[in-house]
Amino acid sequence: MPRPRRRTVVLAFVLAALASAPRPAPAQPAPASPAAADSAFLDELEQRTFGWFWETTDPRTGLTPDRWPTRAFSSVAAIGFGLTAYGIGAERGWVTRSEAAERTLATLRFLWRAPQGPEVRGRTGYRGSFYHFLEYGTGVRFRDAELSTIDTALLMAGVLFSQSYFDGPSADEAEIRSLADSLYRRVEWTFFDRGKRGLAMAWDPESRRVSRWTWNGLDESIVLHVLALGSPTHPADPAAWGHFTRGYRWREFLGREYFQFAPLFGHQYSQAWIDFRGIADDSTRARGLDYFENSRRATLSQRDYAIANPHGFRGYGADVWGLTACDGPGDTTLVRNGQPWPLRWYRARGVAADDVRDDGTLAPTAAAASIAFAPEVVVPALKAMRDRYGEHLYTRYGFVDAFNPSLTEPMPVGAGRIVPGVGWFDTDYLGIDQGPIVLMLENHRSGLVWNVMRKNPYVVRGLCRAGFRGGWLEGACP
Repeated sequence: MPRPRRRTVVLAFVLAALASAPRPAPAQPAPASPAAADSAFLDELEQRTFGWFWETTDPRTGLTPDRWPTRAFSSVAAIGFGLTAYGIGAERGWVTRSEAAERTLATLRFLWRAPQGPEVRGRTGYRGSFYHFLEYGTGVRFRDAELSTIDTALLMAGVLFSQSYFDGPSADEAEIRSLADSLYRRVEWTFFDRGKRGLAMAWDPESRRVSRWTWNGLDESIVLHVLALGSPTHPADPAAWGHFTRGYRWREFLGREYFQFAPLFGHQYSQAWIDFRGIADDSTRARGLDYFENSRRATLSQRDYAIANPHGFRGYGADVWGLTACDGPGDTTLVRNGQPWPLRWYRARGVAADDVRDDGTLAPTAAAASIAFAPEVVVPALKAMRDRYGEHLYTRYGFVDAFNPSLTEPMPVGAGRIVPGVGWFDTDYLGIDQGPIVLMLENHRSGLVWNVMRKNPYVVRGLCRAGFRGGWLEGACP
């Protein structure tokens, strides 16, 4: 009996020793390559931003809020971005194609049936154009909103994307194409056409007058002019394009020459839909570049401005930059470094050779929507902003609209919130800033929106009438 007992003791000792011995760590998966990590981040950002349109838009009417969670009215420009986002979501598999078609069809039906007319109240638009802002529930004019040419154009860009994207044989997709065609053909661009004085910005129903202000000089209205020129029913005169381009300002800024426009949205909105790579009009042809390259230079110059940081704002640098129209802390003036520091609420911030509007407020959309122009500087910037400011800046629907790292001391603000020691952060997302993020991320990753819009005959006709030639337009113009 002693031998078995001894074996038992020895075995117990060995088992105890094995249990206490250090064990090899389980095999870990190899870390993702930088390219794979970047791709995963961009996919997440695009999906989160798409979710803003899908979840905040009224599915019955297609009315997209101007901003969220503050929800006062709908923006017709945001509806245009949303219509385009639905196709992107279907391509990416975030929604099904039939779900995207259903949402698009509901939107187009609502827009087509909504009341139009010259009356001051109870109308959604007039002469085929739409008021800038609409009541969120009813879709009629919000307060004293103007009948807006640029916002109508951004809406119509989304309408025409829907027409060309939904090219399937189903009854829903056929109705989408028909309604899109009818909506675009109904717009009377001639109503705003002032001949050699260009296209007017707006119409006011109270005075019954078309605005004396016309579009003149490089800005977001390139797409407006292309769509107005491309109409088969009420086309603008090509003289409007000549008036518009005569206002261009070719200047050098931070070592680069390009046509100037200070806020980056003016370089991004039109190119969210239209592929200007390799095509040129008379203005760009004479300078040996295209609008895409012009916008690349503007993007890189904004980054260089942030690196130089002439006002010494907190946070600015190679990976934190971007000025455009966006929210801000409020309209007030503080004192900073012994100098007045004017702060603003919503404002078109930006920098150019002869135009600097900078109060320390940055907008993630300024960098994000330039990703197609300069991905090598935009991707690091987006990752740095996310990593540095975390959930203060990057949340459920991607990046909130704006932030100001220099405003760190607790104080009353008109909007958003101050995180002590970190900065001011908006609490809203804006449709016209979320939209360019989704569209330009997709253009950078797949070229989807550009490729779809290349097929649209009205876009091609408008480009040709504006004098664009070369590149993918070769042979398309009479």
